[in-house]
Amino acid sequence: MNLMNYLVLSTILFSVGATTVLVRRNAIIAFMGVEMMLNATNLALVTFARINGNLHGQVLAFFVMVVAAAEVVVGLAIIVAIYRTRRSASIDDVNLLKDVRDPA
Repeated sequence: MNLMNYLVLSTILFSVGATTVLVRRNAIIAFMGVEMMLNATNLALVTFARINGNLHGQVLAFFVMVVAAAEVVVGLAIIVAIYRTRRSASIDDVNLLKDVRDPA
């Protein structure tokens, strides 16, 4: 298989993930879109490492996976906490981080 096909697949996955984040209003689905974008980036990094014949892209992809794992833990904890208080996982309903004090 040609390595350019992996880059095309990576572009398609990233586009689908970005569209998911921008269009869907459910926090879990948007979170899955972010994860899809990170996986598409990893695929591109590994493909570029294979094209260049070194391991730098694979090492960087490993660090992206570590950061993604930490992001999953924190992100899901925030989503669960918001769901417990609001009984909704909709992004539109979330205004918990908004400052409610009167600026005057």
